[in-house]
Amino acid sequence: MQLGLVGLGKMGANMRTRIVGAGHEVIGYDPRPEVSDVKTLADLVGALDAPRVIWVMVPSGDPTRTTVASLAEELSAGDIVIDGGNSRYTDDFEHAKLLQAKGIGYIDCGVSGGVWGLENGYGLMAGGADADVARVMPIFDALRPEGERADGFVHAGPVGAGHYAKMVHNGIEYGLMHAYGEGYELLSAEPLITDVEGTLRAWTHGTVIRSWLLDLLVRALQEDPGLAEISDYTTDSGEGRWTVEEAIRHSVPANVISAALFARFASRQDGSPALKAVSALRNQFGGHAVRDTTGRSVGETGSPPDNSAG
Repeated sequence: MQLGLVGLGKMGANMRTRIVGAGHEVIGYDPRPEVSDVKTLADLVGALDAPRVIWVMVPSGDPTRTTVASLAEELSAGDIVIDGGNSRYTDDFEHAKLLQAKGIGYIDCGVSGGVWGLENGYGLMAGGADADVARVMPIFDALRPEGERADGFVHAGPVGAGHYAKMVHNGIEYGLMHAYGEGYELLSAEPLITDVEGTLRAWTHGTVIRSWLLDLLVRALQEDPGLAEISDYTTDSGEGRWTVEEAIRHSVPANVISAALFARFASRQDGSPALKAVSALRNQFGGHAVRDTTGRSVGETGSPPDNSAG
């Protein structure tokens, strides 16, 4: 099968290699000429045999919207566009509407696997019409982990379902990563535990909490014992926020995912204004000592302490 691929970054380049390794032809376009097979999107469309299939693998938001809009002008009826980035599922409705007006099919596909997907295969969550998904199955089969077709791939539902599934997947990922992080910190705080990395490594086999994420945490500690070379500043790419927003919309108590998201926000603060306010209030209503910005304890102030205060 022939595929056009827009976006040859870390994920896109590895996906191209895996698809080509399965015997398919991939013609790639990227703004960087050193990695691109063609010079422009129009050249990419012209290099493909009709009916065409083009997979878009660029950052979510405006880059994806712009690319889909450009393809709508270049492609013909019977072609298919796949958005494999981390777009918000509501964007899929607009993309599908724009393309459908010209007889072009649209599939949204959540892709999980990161830089390890080249070797291990990718988890794929597709949304779209049955006929469109069936037509692209050879590409999905090339990308998913080897084994039965049901493993590593799901046609989750109509347009929007693929990115919705990927959004929830990433929200769960937030919670899992933070739980492992808290466990690591607790092990590190206890003097009885003299081999933190070894303890985590022991959990990677035979335990109910073993996972690929745990494997990666052990790998990180082996490469950087104590994680001394990395900051605790943690960004979020949007999916965790969207998951929490959807939980609110559906009245689902997503306590763990919400807490993990807010913990990421806290990691970006040099000092927490909220906790500064809490400290000031404890000093005011209870006369509790506070610490200045150097960590030095300063005298009790405010009204005489009320020993019943918290």
